[in-house]
Order: sequence, then structure tokens, then C-alpha cells
Amino acid sequence: MDRQQISRLAHAHHPIAAPLADESVARLLDRATAGTERGRALDLGCGEGAWLLRTLAARPDWQAVGVDLDAAALTRARETATALGVVRRIGLHHLDARDFTAKEPFELVLCVGATHAFDGLLPTLAAARELLAPGGRLLVGEGFWQREPSQAALDGLGAVREDFADLATTTDRVLADGWTPVFGHVSTEQEWDDYEFSWTGSPAEWVLDHPDHPDAAAAREAADRHRTAWLHGYRGTLGFVTYLLRRD
Repeated sequence: MDRQQISRLAHAHHPIAAPLADESVARLLDRATAGTERGRALDLGCGEGAWLLRTLAARPDWQAVGVDLDAAALTRARETATALGVVRRIGLHHLDARDFTAKEPFELVLCVGATHAFDGLLPTLAAARELLAPGGRLLVGEGFWQREPSQAALDGLGAVREDFADLATTTDRVLADGWTPVFGHVSTEQEWDDYEFSWTGSPAEWVLDHPDHPDAAAAREAADRHRTAWLHGYRGTLGFVTYLLRRD
């Protein structure tokens, strides 16, 4: 079972692929689209399009574009858009986010939990800068260290200390790169726990319902490994911040 299939199973009941509750997502999107009657939103690493579909449902005069490497996730996004009656307002591209270009800029660019596609936060900001309209907004979500990571936390994440900084340093880097945070949200412990229990529980339940599937053992192993890494490693150590940014 490849990584993309595991991810689709893991997010079956938590389509926002980040530790954010529905209320937090709604509040962030409301602030991100406020004051713009008509606009275009772009999600770099959109997965099944959860952020874009919620934007279109709330803003009937907006259009959206999603970019992702997972063809099956894009198919699911298109099916959901059809069911919601917004499919004519969304364009989906099976493409590496780094290769995406557009003739017209976007009023809102999103990259929440997908900065790895650009090898980090600052390269993500650089890519978004080229796609954002003057006065536009960027929603970007990134990890940070809530406390000094133990070796168990680093091993669980497959990370090194330098992969993240604390919240203050992360914010300072954003500011130094020419962006101003105009809103933001730090995921709570409950949001993290809900996300991780969903991430590990959804594949495990799928295995219980499909014990004879050829991928059952791989899915169970992925869920068990992730649960151990979280509970015995990075729980309470890795934080997640979603910034709403505007260019200076």
C-alpha cells in the first residue's frame, strides 16, 4: 500500500489533513475571504479539496483551483464538488505543486500541512508570492516545537531538531521574509488528539472491516507505527500553527 493510499484512509473521517477542528477551519476561511465579494482561491497540495470545497460552499461567487500529485484524491474532490453543486467553479490539476503556474493571480493561496512539497516554510512563501494578487492573502500551516524535542520525538517524526523552530522563531522568520500575520490559529491539544486518533483509527477500522484485503497488513502496520510514534514520541512536543498572511 503506497503512501498516498495510506493518507486517503487516514483522512477518511478527517478530510482536513491537519490538526484543525471544523470550527477553526471555518473561522480561518471566513477571515481569509472577508471583504472580497468575488475571488479565486488556490490550494497547493489540496488532497481531496476540503479547504477549497468549503470556500466555494460559503462563497458562491468565488472560484477555486487545486493542485496535487494524488490522482485518486483529486477524483474524490471532483466527485464531492459535483455532489455539492460547485464542480463548475473548481479546476483540479494532477501536478507537482512546484510546477504549477497561472496566467492570473489569486486572491487567496493556501498551503496547510503541505509545505513539505516545497521543502519547507520559506520556499513555500516564495512560491506563494509569485501566485498571489496584490492585497491577497495566504493561509499557510506549519509545524513548530512546543518544547525541546526528545530523541523519541525526533525518531517518531523522522525529523531532526533543525526541521522546525519554536513558535516565536517561526513567526520571526515569516516577518523577516516580508509577510505580516493578520490572523492565525495554534492548534490545541484536543485538535491534535482528535486528528491523531482519527489518523490512526480510520485505517485500523478499515482493516477490521476488510481483514482479507491484500493491503490489510500494510494498513494495520502503518496505523500502529503512527500511533506509537505519536503517543510515545512527539505528543505535546510538535505544535501546528496556521497563519493568515499578507505581503508587506
